[in-house]
Amino acid sequence: MKTAAPPLQFGLERFLADPALRAPLVGRRVALLAHPASVTRDLTHALDALAALPDVRLTAAFGPQHGLRGDKQDNMVESPDFTDPRLGIPVYSLYGEVRRPTDAMMAPWDVLLVDLQDLGCRIYTFITTLRYVLEAAAAHGKAVWVLDRPNPAGRPVEGLTLREGWESFVGAGPMPMRHGMTLGELGHWFIAQLGLQLEYRVITLQGWQPDAGPGFGWPTERNWVNPSPNAANLWMARAYAGTVMLEGTTLSEGRGTTRPLELFGAPGIDTARLLADMHALAPDWLAGCQLRECWFEPTFHKHVGQLCAGVQIHTEDPAHYDHAAFKPWRLQALAFKALRRQRPDYPLWRDFAYEYEHGRLAIDLINGSPLLREWVDDPSAPPAALDALARADEAAWTEARAAHLLYR
Repeated sequence: MKTAAPPLQFGLERFLADPALRAPLVGRRVALLAHPASVTRDLTHALDALAALPDVRLTAAFGPQHGLRGDKQDNMVESPDFTDPRLGIPVYSLYGEVRRPTDAMMAPWDVLLVDLQDLGCRIYTFITTLRYVLEAAAAHGKAVWVLDRPNPAGRPVEGLTLREGWESFVGAGPMPMRHGMTLGELGHWFIAQLGLQLEYRVITLQGWQPDAGPGFGWPTERNWVNPSPNAANLWMARAYAGTVMLEGTTLSEGRGTTRPLELFGAPGIDTARLLADMHALAPDWLAGCQLRECWFEPTFHKHVGQLCAGVQIHTEDPAHYDHAAFKPWRLQALAFKALRRQRPDYPLWRDFAYEYEHGRLAIDLINGSPLLREWVDDPSAPPAALDALARADEAAWTEARAAHLLYR
């Protein structure tokens, strides 16, 4: 007889329910790194849930980009430190005056609980924040525990690996754009990659089935709480490994609309021709989803108040979504290539200070090297050339991550 799968529990929920998991914290000061999606199934925020436990001594908290409880809408908008009005504990910002915790920030606690919902994409800055707190904890003799959460993009791997020397706040290490790991698993990989010595634990998920539909990583029976302001739903998370590249371009990624990072466009683009060229260049790269011509007018951000011709990436319909076949990074790269074919002189690459980096194009920081941009801009470079580079990187990462996977 087939044994029923155990009920799904996130790491936070297991930690709250089982005193044995909390027993090693007796007599130790505890801090929490969290954001708006750090909630229980009944939508209690992790900070409030932990504060209610009589056997946990909560002495500090940290907020990543966008804040502990969610106070900043756009990218590159800093959050200040403050004192929590309910608990009276310091809340330190790791996206304000500093990105790495200072010595003063490390002093009030012994064990840091990390409860962050990731999107499964290298550029998502919560990954970099995890690396930074692991390095700081190793240097200060502190412990880090990750209360693990699902990767909503699931296990697939896609994209070029970040090249040496291209590390940044949106590139924490040599992994492809779509890494296919949970935050807890990534912590193990960082520790091995960086040779860190510290107490590290993962309170694992129970009953997570990343290959099972319809969520393929995300349990669709659960409420979705935005981990960042423009991460509005599962469909965004699926497309994000590709659409995030739009931040390095002059094309709108849909900020200022109700479906950010699920669509792209700009005034004056011939989207019918764009889609036709994409199909002609590499039809396999468009598999697993549906693409729809659309029009939108952003209320803020790029092309504000202008009518944009665009394309929306649809992954909602189970009858048309193929998780294994969907390649969001290739799809978006192909859109750039098709736009170059349509308008070779189009001012595609956005030149601005991106995530505190100067002197390097945002598109290169996002991809961890100039390789994708150079492929797009070279009219003689076929899709097969980029595909060969990516396939080699994807195979190498699949092998490298294997020893750190906690859910099989």
